Amino acid sequence: MKIALIQMSCGENPGANLKKAVSQIKKAAQRGAKVICLEELFRTPYFCKTKNEKNFDLAETIPGPTTEMLEPLAKDLKAVIVASLFEKTKKSVYHNTAVVIDADGKLLGKYRKMHIPDDPGFYEKFYFAPGDLGFKSFKTRYARIGVLICWDQWFPEAARLTMLAGAEILFYPTAIGWKKNRPAQARSYHGAWETVQRGHAIASGVYVAAANRVGAEGKFEYWGRSFVADPFGEVVGRAGGKQDEILIVDCDLRKVEKTRREWTFLRDRRIDAYQGITSR
Repeated sequence: MKIALIQMSCGENPGANLKKAVSQIKKAAQRGAKVICLEELFRTPYFCKTKNEKNFDLAETIPGPTTEMLEPLAKDLKAVIVASLFEKTKKSVYHNTAVVIDADGKLLGKYRKMHIPDDPGFYEKFYFAPGDLGFKSFKTRYARIGVLICWDQWFPEAARLTMLAGAEILFYPTAIGWKKNRPAQARSYHGAWETVQRGHAIASGVYVAAANRVGAEGKFEYWGRSFVADPFGEVVGRAGGKQDEILIVDCDLRKVEKTRREWTFLRDRRIDAYQGITSR
C-alpha cells in the first residue's frame, strides 16, 4: 500500500494554500497513494511564532469549509486524507486538530493535539487548549491508522497508547524548523527529531510517517525532510529539505505483525510495574 506525505511551503492566503494542497493531493493519488497526509496547519503560515489575537480569526469549525472540500475529494480519488486544522469549537475553545477522512468521503473522526508547547517561536499554549479526545486509531479502508501532531512526536507514551488503540501506521503532521543561520543547531535538532520517532517505530512495531512543512517564514526556516520509517526503524523514504515535495512510500503492513513476533516488546511489557508513569 502506498502512502503519501505532502511537504509544502505556505503563503499568507489560506484559500491559496488549500488550493495548493488539493492539487498536491490529486498528484499523490495519481501516483497510487491510498493514504495522504498533509503537514500541520497547512492552510496558513505557522502563526504560533507570535502571540496575536487576530490569528484566532483563522480558525474554523469541524465539520466546516475545509472538510466540506476534502470529503468529496477523498471520495472521488478513493483515498484517505489526513488534514491538520485550526479548530474553533462551539464554546470558542480552540484546538490544533487533525481530521481523518476515509476513502468514501466520510469524516471518520478527529484527533486533538495532546501536548501543547510553549517556547520562543512556538507559542501554542496561547492558541490551543490541550486535546480532550485521547489517543485513538481510525479504521480506514486501507489500514488502521493513528494520528499525532508535531510536539506529540517527542513523547513515547503518545506513540505507545496510539499503537495500543490499534494503529499500524502513526502519522505526524508537523511544523518544525529553526531560526535561520544556525546550521549546527539545525543538524542536532533534526537528528534528535528523526531519531526519537524511529525509536517509536521500533518500540511499538509500527510504521511512522512524519509530514513536515518546508520553506522560510520570517526569521524561521522549516526543515522539511518528511520521512517514513518501517517497524524496524529503518527510514524507507525521506524528502529533501528545501522545496515542496510529495513523498510516496510503499508500506507492507505484514511487516507490522512480523516485527512484533520477532521483537516481543509488547509481550514482555511489565504493565504491573508501570504505575509510576502517571506521576510526576
